[in-house]
Amino acid sequence: MANGSGGVGRFGQPKLGWEFFGSELKRHREAAGLTQQELGRRVICSGSYIGQFETAMRKPQLDVAQRVDVELKTDGLFGRMCEQLINNSPFTSYFAEAVYLERLATSVREYAPTFVPGLLQTAAYARAVFLAGLPFASDDEIDSRVATRLERARLLDHPTRPLLWVVLDETALRRKVGGAAVMHQQLTHIASLVSRRRVVMQVLPFEAGAPALGGMLTLMAFEDAPSVAYEEGHGHGGLVDDPALVARAKQSYDLVSAAALSPEESLRLVQSMVKEYVDDQ
Repeated sequence: MANGSGGVGRFGQPKLGWEFFGSELKRHREAAGLTQQELGRRVICSGSYIGQFETAMRKPQLDVAQRVDVELKTDGLFGRMCEQLINNSPFTSYFAEAVYLERLATSVREYAPTFVPGLLQTAAYARAVFLAGLPFASDDEIDSRVATRLERARLLDHPTRPLLWVVLDETALRRKVGGAAVMHQQLTHIASLVSRRRVVMQVLPFEAGAPALGGMLTLMAFEDAPSVAYEEGHGHGGLVDDPALVARAKQSYDLVSAAALSPEESLRLVQSMVKEYVDDQ
């Protein structure tokens, strides 16, 4: 994962921050004469997770880092590093790890019930979303949040990785976020990504009835680590890595996808709505 250079990387995080955390964890663990499995038992996680922390595949939560400090007698070193790296992220703490893993994933599958997902948002659409949720924020804060969201979307600059599969509830397409002109631009952008074969997109129509999922869901798969799910509600979110819970989330996503329009039908619907929004302007 290391880039072989210092400085600040994308998303405002030090390029070697979590890699350095992992290398120090391995060094101190081995100096203490502990295997990954032994340390994992002591800090209430699996040995494989310790291995993923050491290779920077996963980031430990702060309480895990603090327990590592106790077991390795490192005087708060790992807790302080964890706090610093989390604080350097421009993303809300509960979302920061999801964004980090998103960059490592080989595939990302999302269900969006209310809004167009962040990875697909245009600047104007993102601004309208932030202004709705933060009506008293300064222009500088809104500009910063929009810029961060667009920087995150640069993940799609890679021609094939990650594989992105999105199921959009029809609500997300019909809701006039920012007005007709903004929606015209937003749906045109989605149609362009689909036409370039950069994203597979389905629409869950109103006629499909009750969806199998009640909220936003993101599923991420990796080459050398277990899949995870990320679920988000108002002002909170969390990663799920328990295999049974991830499997249940995958099943729910599959049910939503099965009830949705085919990718071809979905693209035709989006293109027709682009024309509708032109007429509304």
